Amino acid sequence: MQIPKDALVHIVDDDAGVRDALSWLLRSRRLLSEGFDSAEAFDARLQAGFVPTQASCLLLDVRMPGMSGLELFDQLVARGLHQALPVIFLTGHADVPTAVDAVKRGAFDFCEKPFSDNALVDRIEQALVQSARVLQARQHETLLRTRLTELTERERDVMRLVVEGMPNKLIADQLEISVRTVEVHRARVFDKMEVKSAVELANLLRGL
Repeated sequence: MQIPKDALVHIVDDDAGVRDALSWLLRSRRLLSEGFDSAEAFDARLQAGFVPTQASCLLLDVRMPGMSGLELFDQLVARGLHQALPVIFLTGHADVPTAVDAVKRGAFDFCEKPFSDNALVDRIEQALVQSARVLQARQHETLLRTRLTELTERERDVMRLVVEGMPNKLIADQLEISVRTVEVHRARVFDKMEVKSAVELANLLRGL
């Protein structure tokens, strides 16, 4: 998967020099970014209901005055945002064990200062790809659930038995309707769910 053109890197670091250097590095690689001078500044966006709708990642300093990067990460985890908004911690040598622990809890990775520009950008790009995949999967799931709400109760009954692999005759017997009625409901289910076969329907519903 390619990185979407509107992908965005959020930089949270209290050091303006670090923010500026990272912003310049990302611009040189044609990546968009925005900076925040504290964890509280980004947390305020979360409190306002921020949910990523474009491929994004978060470069997050571990140690900052006030709210730490780890505390902000905990907020992301609590909101279930750390998959769609992968976190790469920026850490000094003393904080490496802490960053390793954060990765075990779901952070994408950490980079120790001073970091290699190429290595950091490689990981940022990989994080953005993960974000794009997660957002795509969630959008797909939302679309499927919308389609399911458009089915009638009888169409859902037929769909469930079709997915179980039952032939029309057995479905008709179980639901006490005619085979022709089953065929009509089956065709409507396929049309509403935008599939052409029972196998495709089963694959579509797997995991919901």
